[in-house]
Amino acid sequence: QVQLVESGGGLVQAGGSLRLSCAASGRTFSSVAMGWFRQAPGKEREFVLAIRWNGGRTYYADSVKGRFAISGDNAKNTVSLQMNSLKPEDTAVYYCAAMRFLTPVPSAYANPRAYHYWGQGTQVTVSS
Repeated sequence: QVQLVESGGGLVQAGGSLRLSCAASGRTFSSVAMGWFRQAPGKEREFVLAIRWNGGRTYYADSVKGRFAISGDNAKNTVSLQMNSLKPEDTAVYYCAAMRFLTPVPSAYANPRAYHYWGQGTQVTVSS
């Protein structure tokens, strides 16, 4: 069984930074991309960023461009999320996810249905 485990969440003041990490354990698997999603109370899960291993292309939600960055290690199935200039509206549970099958459709990387493995989530709270 594959497990993704997030770490690094916490409470931070607006304007501050946090770094989230995600590591895979359990059964060996190969992924073609990994991403981060978030879900605030009462809202649907939304896409944040993703990285496609082949070519290293990254995909960003407009709301985090210029503030968040994603990096990772394909061989280890690990991915990190560096969050800077945090805002109260960034408060959410953040989930990492792994995609198994490559898709030529860029919009697919923002679709949670395209991901096969998910972590349990880590809470990020940004105070004003």
